[in-house]
Amino acid sequence: MSKVLIISNPKSGVNNFENSINYVIDEFKNFNIESTLIKTKHVGHATQIVKDTNISGYDSVCAMGGDGTLFEVLNGMFSRNESERRPISVIPNGTGNSFMKTIGIESQLSSIEKIAKNKSRPVDVMKAVCGDEVLYSLNLIGWGMATDISVLAEGLRIFGGQRYNIASFFEIVKNKKRTAKLVVDGVEREDNFAFIIACNTKYVGKDMKMAPSAEIDDGKIDLIIVKEASSFTLFSVFPKLFDGSHVDHDACEYVHCKSFSILSEEAGKLNIDGEIIGSSPVAVEMLKNGVELII
Repeated sequence: MSKVLIISNPKSGVNNFENSINYVIDEFKNFNIESTLIKTKHVGHATQIVKDTNISGYDSVCAMGGDGTLFEVLNGMFSRNESERRPISVIPNGTGNSFMKTIGIESQLSSIEKIAKNKSRPVDVMKAVCGDEVLYSLNLIGWGMATDISVLAEGLRIFGGQRYNIASFFEIVKNKKRTAKLVVDGVEREDNFAFIIACNTKYVGKDMKMAPSAEIDDGKIDLIIVKEASSFTLFSVFPKLFDGSHVDHDACEYVHCKSFSILSEEAGKLNIDGEIIGSSPVAVEMLKNGVELII
């Protein structure tokens, strides 16, 4: 019998939490999996749970929620000595599950079947150093307009799912100037940028196909760079983010690299795996086979 520690965010997802968790626990029993459930109580709690809990007796630590829950569990795992880490498993239950969408597992039952097999695989992790803070990412690290849209959208929740469209409109019209020094694999340049997004997965956010050629185990960062452009041009770029066709747009540069850094004239907030956390300057490197996942 395998043993799994479930860390779940009751506030994530669109499904009734109690129904979801009862379904998962019942299915675990059907697959002869013993489980322990810990519910998170605040932002950052999942990281603290993984850091402080004795996880040595578990076959995996399961992040049940969205990309944010997975981000916290990942960072909790990296706070431990390498010899003390356990594989991470994932059960989607959030409004944003772009990591799971990338690997083609979007149902809870499919995830449970993978957990029952208890076979892990190494996956790449992006390591971001922001001043004294070190953060780890499986999904994306964003800077510039795309992050500012997420920040503005948080204050527009009254508009529901339309809040991102509304926030995008206002940020594109505002079209703030962002000057930064960008260093990609040691090659330096200074320019004005609209936004820069580093991806480990094809999908980010709400079904945006941001990095069409991304692979989670190729040891490479997929870097999307959009330089300063007119609002008219940016309005033509943003709809293309959903089907991946933006990579063919003249305003977009799409490169593969192992490391990059952003040194901006003023501190810019970062979007890391859907969480607004940290700020530029930031230095990012890809950790090949950085973590074991059961997926």
